[in-house]
Amino acid sequence: MATPVRRVLHRVLGPLLPYLLHLRPMEWPVMTAHAALGWLLAGGFREPDAGAWLGLAAWVVCLNGGTLALNSAFDRDTGDVAYLRRPPPPPPGLAIGALLLMLAGLWLTWALPPTYRLLYGVSIILSIAYSVPPVRLKAVAGADWIINMVGFGTLTPWAGWAITGRTLTLSEGLVLWAFCPLFAALYPLTQLYQMDEDRARGDRTLVLRLGIDRALAVAIAAAGVAFLMLAGAAWLQGWSNGGPLRWAAL
Repeated sequence: MATPVRRVLHRVLGPLLPYLLHLRPMEWPVMTAHAALGWLLAGGFREPDAGAWLGLAAWVVCLNGGTLALNSAFDRDTGDVAYLRRPPPPPPGLAIGALLLMLAGLWLTWALPPTYRLLYGVSIILSIAYSVPPVRLKAVAGADWIINMVGFGTLTPWAGWAITGRTLTLSEGLVLWAFCPLFAALYPLTQLYQMDEDRARGDRTLVLRLGIDRALAVAIAAAGVAFLMLAGAAWLQGWSNGGPLRWAAL
């Protein structure tokens, strides 16, 4: 049954609504915050300029939305998936539209610093490798995990940082790479309720390979690694002389 919001959107968008839903706009605030964190770490608390807004919007809507739509085009889920309940059947041309959207975002942000463009281009390649046969690394246990923890975990805040054009110090890079094991901890949790559909498709995801108990144990261990990396970054920044409040905040 369609929700009231979907009924209103259907009256406005008509047959275009499924295309929007498969971009999973419910995730956009999460990804915006994650990418903006990198920008804030690099530039401090100041109002974003037009380039920053464009870079963040392209990363969230065009790249991340396109990535999820591309995945939906090949998964063809009928049950709930992350940030999309009761997904509609993939509409015609969804995969091509998703690829064009990702490329449009790269074109729109070509004037941004080269590191941002590099990260964006690498992410497009990872998106295709993750979802599209015959490679489809989502179906390879462990590869699905690595792509998500690198792409979503580290490249996203790094892209926000790269918008400013600042280079990374060792401690700053350690903070951004700490999101890699942090998202490695989160990814298995997003896959637990998709196990039946993944199994039916023949996808051998990490969670299916490990089972629920071992997947949760891996998630806990990865979270521990993330906090150790953040602690290491804090130590390099001189927090050892900063008293207990900083460590409590960490």
